[in-house]
Amino acid sequence: MTKPRAPLLRGLTVQLLAITVLPLTLLLLLIAFGSVSLHQQDMRALVGERDERAVQAASAALASELHHRASNVSNLAALAELAEDTTSIQTTDDLAIDFDGGLAYLSLDGQLLTNTSPHAGLWNWVAQNDILSASASNAPTFSAPILDPDANQYFIIVSQTIPSKNIIVAGAFSPETLAHETLASSYPDSAHVTIFLLDSSNRVLYASGPLANEGIPPDHPGVVEALRGESGTTYLKKDNVEHVVAYSAIPPTGWALITEEEWEMVSSPSLQLTQMAPLVIVPAFILALVALWFVASRIVQPLQKLEAKSAALAWGDFEAIKESVGGIPEVQRLQMELTEMSRKVQAAQEGLHDYIGAITSAQEEERNRLARELHDDTIQAVIALKQRVQLAQKSIKEQSGRQSLKELETLAEQTIENLRRLTRALRPIYLEDLGLVTALEMLVREISQNNKLSVDFNKTGQERRLSREVELSLYRIAQEALNNVVKHSRAERAELKIIFDDAAVQMEVNDNGGGFITPASPTEFASNGHFGLLGIHERADLIGARLEIESVLGRGTRLKVRL
Repeated sequence: MTKPRAPLLRGLTVQLLAITVLPLTLLLLLIAFGSVSLHQQDMRALVGERDERAVQAASAALASELHHRASNVSNLAALAELAEDTTSIQTTDDLAIDFDGGLAYLSLDGQLLTNTSPHAGLWNWVAQNDILSASASNAPTFSAPILDPDANQYFIIVSQTIPSKNIIVAGAFSPETLAHETLASSYPDSAHVTIFLLDSSNRVLYASGPLANEGIPPDHPGVVEALRGESGTTYLKKDNVEHVVAYSAIPPTGWALITEEEWEMVSSPSLQLTQMAPLVIVPAFILALVALWFVASRIVQPLQKLEAKSAALAWGDFEAIKESVGGIPEVQRLQMELTEMSRKVQAAQEGLHDYIGAITSAQEEERNRLARELHDDTIQAVIALKQRVQLAQKSIKEQSGRQSLKELETLAEQTIENLRRLTRALRPIYLEDLGLVTALEMLVREISQNNKLSVDFNKTGQERRLSREVELSLYRIAQEALNNVVKHSRAERAELKIIFDDAAVQMEVNDNGGGFITPASPTEFASNGHFGLLGIHERADLIGARLEIESVLGRGTRLKVRL
């Protein structure tokens, strides 16, 4: 009999592991790693906010230094306007530090009057190219970056016109030096921070940090926004590592300050270690999985296999229990005990098998005797009675008497037909003369005619004659199965099918009735009142056939015998 496969996770220990330990461990892992994820998100936002404040502070510091240099040029212009001699420049150490490119007076037509710069080539180049004439005004102005041809270094010139003197006061400073000195206070440890200072033309004035050599493209996040005068933070993915990019504008010159760093580098080692703390739960989870795997593979699965083999043993398969199921020593010892028990049961059943065979043979002989007596004595007597009734009808004149004899004749005919049907049931004459297939076909026809059940018969394969005992047993099994369908199943349709192939002969009886709960083993047939199934099982066992019964409540039953 086909039984559904037992679920893997069965048994108290496995259920405890599967229902309690694993879900709790998974919940702890989810909470732990969820907390780590939320912590990382908060750290990411915190680093972004910190970098935004830092870049704004650095931009403000650069703007302050630029204003300071503009004020110095404005003060120098005021002094020059009061001075009678403009051929020399009165300077101080502070001015020399602020204007590392030197100070200069130029005429309005671009002629260099005097300068204090060691970079004379810079001012000569400025004078020759008339750089300041067009941009000079009565207020300090900042020039675009100018490349010193001698030092190969960019300088920014702050200039202011003195109309009363017809001169331009100018001071040059290196934006690189300015940025280096100013940003050192905002980024004291910039080993992991990359800083870019850009002018309005996307020219890099200053760069430092691990990514400085890579440069910065015009479409880099934050560049366009900073040049528009905005400040903020954005995030950029590089090589599967997320960088935080902070940007801010420097109003006096329209420059942009960009910083970039891996935000995870900001976390301290202790904080990173704290983030890894939930991983201590992972070994517990792995241990639970290993325990579940061990219980499932070494205990549950062997027990399930042993259960299936025990079910097969209950149906008479004594060889199945001998195949090892593995597992822990206790399971193996249990299988050894079942194997020994099956050996004893098999020995007892062999003796019982002969006894049942003798009983079945005696039963068939008694049926044949009864069939002969019914045919030779009883049926003949009833036929003679019918003939006498017919003769009596001819001698009686009254209509009422003749009608009574007619009814008696009809009753005799019905009795003769019932006795013949009973005789055929007791002794299937078609089986002996025409073979199993014809006998089964006639059985189906007779049951369909005498009951409210439509039975179909199908044969597959090339028919061949079997031994008398086998054909008789298969016929009796089909007869009993169809009688059970008629009496108990409340089915409307049934099918009897026989299949001949090279390896086996298989017979099936299917119906669309109400079905029933199949017993777990043949030993429960009698206790559950399934005496017909018990007889079918005994007949199948006598001829060495395998019996399978599949039944589902409300969906019918299938009985299969394979020889």
